Amino acid sequence: MAASTAGHTENSITIAAPVDLTWELTNDLESWPQLFSEYAAVEVMERDGDRVTFRLTMHPDENGTVWSWVSERVMDRRNLTVRARRVETGPFAHMDIRWEYAEVPGGTSMRWVQDFAMKPTAPVDDAEMTDRINRNSVIQMERIRERVEKRAAERGLTAMPPRTAERA
Repeated sequence: MAASTAGHTENSITIAAPVDLTWELTNDLESWPQLFSEYAAVEVMERDGDRVTFRLTMHPDENGTVWSWVSERVMDRRNLTVRARRVETGPFAHMDIRWEYAEVPGGTSMRWVQDFAMKPTAPVDDAEMTDRINRNSVIQMERIRERVEKRAAERGLTAMPPRTAERA
């Protein structure tokens, strides 16, 4: 199946939890099989400062195929961003991902931006993969929100620290 124009997705969600907790939980790669419903395993292969190279393995798809690939993530805590790319691209010609976090009223905004292109030999084209990623991102973000908000409640954390009135 020939690839069409490159794919691009943008999805975001607001999580009623502090940005520090949201960052901590969503960047703990070893916990991803519990955080995401699609991942069966994560194997960290190398850590070098804020850069992590790791293998992700998914649960079998509807045809029984188990997809696995190596990715690299570079976390920038100061700017609340993560850049990731597939090292082993599999059916993708390339896959680049950016996660952005921001403190917003009511919690943390988490945004995922994905830019990719499918190989001509891939089982789906760019448009089909765009639809799949958009559908699945909503599911995964909702799952992440539930888990992070539950952890925040367990720790007694509120989305934003209470502001005290300043006297002039």
